Amino acid sequence: MLPKTTTTPYPLPLPLGPLGSIRGISIPSAFTKKPLCHYFGGVPYALPPTGEQRFRRPRPLPGGFVYGTEEAPGVYEGQTNVCPQPDSGADVDADAAGEGRRESEDCLQVNVWVPAGEVCEGGITLINSFLGWPVYFWIPSSSKAAYRLNLLGFLASSELLSDSSDGSVGNLGFWDQRLALEWTAKKASYFGGNAGDLTVGGYSAGSHSAFHQLAYDLFLPDKQSLIKRCVMHSKSAGVQPHTLSERQAQFDELLSALSIPLSLSPSSKLSKLRSLSPKALVHASQKMTLHQFRATSGGAFIRRDLFALIQNGDFAAEMRRRNITLLTGECRDEHSLYGIWYPPLLSYLSLQTRLLADYPPSVCLAILSFYSPTQQLPRGCKDWRDAFGRIYADVQIHATERGFLSRLASVQDLVYRYRVCWRAECIDGVFPPEWGVTHSSDMPIWFWAGGEGDYLREGERRFVRRAFVDAHAVFLGGGDVRGVWGTQGMREVRRLRGDGEVDVWRDGLWDKGVELWEIDCLKPLLHPITSIARDLAKTRPAPAEKGISHLQSCIQNRCPSARHHLRLHNRSLKSYKLTVSRIFLSRSTP
Repeated sequence: MLPKTTTTPYPLPLPLGPLGSIRGISIPSAFTKKPLCHYFGGVPYALPPTGEQRFRRPRPLPGGFVYGTEEAPGVYEGQTNVCPQPDSGADVDADAAGEGRRESEDCLQVNVWVPAGEVCEGGITLINSFLGWPVYFWIPSSSKAAYRLNLLGFLASSELLSDSSDGSVGNLGFWDQRLALEWTAKKASYFGGNAGDLTVGGYSAGSHSAFHQLAYDLFLPDKQSLIKRCVMHSKSAGVQPHTLSERQAQFDELLSALSIPLSLSPSSKLSKLRSLSPKALVHASQKMTLHQFRATSGGAFIRRDLFALIQNGDFAAEMRRRNITLLTGECRDEHSLYGIWYPPLLSYLSLQTRLLADYPPSVCLAILSFYSPTQQLPRGCKDWRDAFGRIYADVQIHATERGFLSRLASVQDLVYRYRVCWRAECIDGVFPPEWGVTHSSDMPIWFWAGGEGDYLREGERRFVRRAFVDAHAVFLGGGDVRGVWGTQGMREVRRLRGDGEVDVWRDGLWDKGVELWEIDCLKPLLHPITSIARDLAKTRPAPAEKGISHLQSCIQNRCPSARHHLRLHNRSLKSYKLTVSRIFLSRSTP
């Protein structure tokens, strides 16, 4: 293990222009005792989203706001507060796990790490505003989120839309992140950073957030764009999120769980929701069937046609135009940990119900048609919980990652892929060995530490650096790592094997992943396809085989971007027809 280190107060106030001055701490090397970096924790980037501001867009710090003065700088030596959420292990508005963290709605804060600069007289290492360090904007996952998540960050409904002053609804957590990103770009130079060299990245939920931040940033005017590169660890683009009308059922279920009458006016419903404590809201959400609060399509942050833009090449074209590079990858056994996240009971129906908590109904039908077309346990699965873990990991990571990357073929020189098949010793204290290289078991690679304060061993650090870390650092600095990475083409992946050796792996899961993505092509096309189907229903019976053929012809004429998806191989086309039939027989236009 590495020896423990201690921190010392950073002796000089750091000026942040009109926001005044702050003070943090210096963190020395555990070996040399020389400063490695300076740290400023829990620095607000927005006003608290509390009281009447609950469920509303974040508000920037107002003019005249100051953290402190040069004589009395604001002291930021702790950590950000954490948004109230289920299963955090901490009481809301109480210290969390003895780590100096609190669960609180007042969580719109950032932690800043600054590499130590030159040493001046007296042994003080200065933060030099002329160094121009590349900036890495890391979006933490749910356990350490300094943005709104769960129902506080992603609740959406018609009531909330009517309450919005700018027509946006849902996705508040993404808006929080964007405001933090803009704060970082504006203040980076004070910390010695270069705002023009900014990477956004994250792990798991943070990775998914990084994707949506990139997607939002890509289609902004050039002057408003901030992101130069993106890192996505163990989470992919996923699927086109729910529409607002699909989210309404979840909102209504939350009201019922809180005994709030659905007959109340929209303003009265929101007034009651804002009057309750965060703990009451979180507790109610845990009793719900639709207990996963996710993103919403069609608002100001996530375009309704986002996945259509991925499919037709516009997303890749914008990456090329702005020269955006992407580093993305996975663990071999992601499903082991995913399988215990709100697992279903042991039946096909319970699996369907569980998937509906995460995905739009149309996507669930596509997924189930792919994995279990006869409603029988999929081959190779021990039971329905095991099936859920594998399916969930595929849709969250493995399959959608490959499908997404297949649509980036024109920019494959900008994409770096990795796969981890090795597990550090320190992970044995966190996950059972039989779970293998599961979700988050590669955290020691990127952060040197596993769990319970344990770290990589000396020998492990050497080959981990050779495998990923050194190249990762070059990537974050904007350097060219293609020669070091060693891959050619999108199907080749830099892999850390179980024996600690590194090789280039020809992706054996590619075809399956792309097939699921293409069967699930309904996600970018659902709205126009369903609109076509509804028109047809006025003059034709519900689609059967003949009706499907006519429908395909109509789609080709009225929705040109669908033509690619109608050229699927036999199995995909068969599943496609089955899924379309089920949707038209069971759903109306969203």
